[in-house]
Amino acid sequence: MGRATARVFADKSVRLALFDINQASLDSLLQELDQANVDARGWVLDVSDAQAIKDAVASVHAHFGGIDILVNNAGISLPVQIDDEDYEVKWERSISVLLSAQHRLIRAALPALRESNCPRIVNIASTEGLGATRFSSPYTAAKHGVIGLTRSLAVELGAEGITVNCICPGPINTAMTEQIPDDQKDVFARRRVALRRYGDPEEVAHATLGFVLPAASFMTGVALPVDGGLTIRNA
Repeated sequence: MGRATARVFADKSVRLALFDINQASLDSLLQELDQANVDARGWVLDVSDAQAIKDAVASVHAHFGGIDILVNNAGISLPVQIDDEDYEVKWERSISVLLSAQHRLIRAALPALRESNCPRIVNIASTEGLGATRFSSPYTAAKHGVIGLTRSLAVELGAEGITVNCICPGPINTAMTEQIPDDQKDVFARRRVALRRYGDPEEVAHATLGFVLPAASFMTGVALPVDGGLTIRNA
């Protein structure tokens, strides 16, 4: 979804600062954007490292001279049962990457956002933040936290004109779901999704873009499901 979001934003001539934990993946995207004459710069970043976040955001500010939009998109999925021996490890990692990293990135970018005339924050949550699935309590707790963080900061930062919204993707064809066999995806989609298919990363990316357009200037504190109708189905 991060890659798709970069492409969608690039189509709108947005100058891009990209973070990725994987150097090869980052280089691949930067090469693609460079060939399209997009103004983009990348930094390798593990968002569980609080000091690295501060350093990376400072570098972005120094390079671009400002920050208008922050999209918190880093994600992992570590399924685990509550009584598994490695539950604590997966809990700490999940909360660090999925929730703590978001408030740390917001805090690091806030001085620059306050200087912008169109400051926007978009957090990526999940439909797990609106419900729950067994064997994923660290992930689910983190995503509920992202929605709570979004709503609270929307109230806190609203007086400064900073909008804070979040996207709640449902079943999307990403690296986190590619290990699921296609036939199982098809059965799940037919049973649970009103549109009866998995979504594409670009569909989430366009929703993310929507939150930063002038048309969304009076929208804040919104948790928007991009889920093909998953959360509205009773059966």
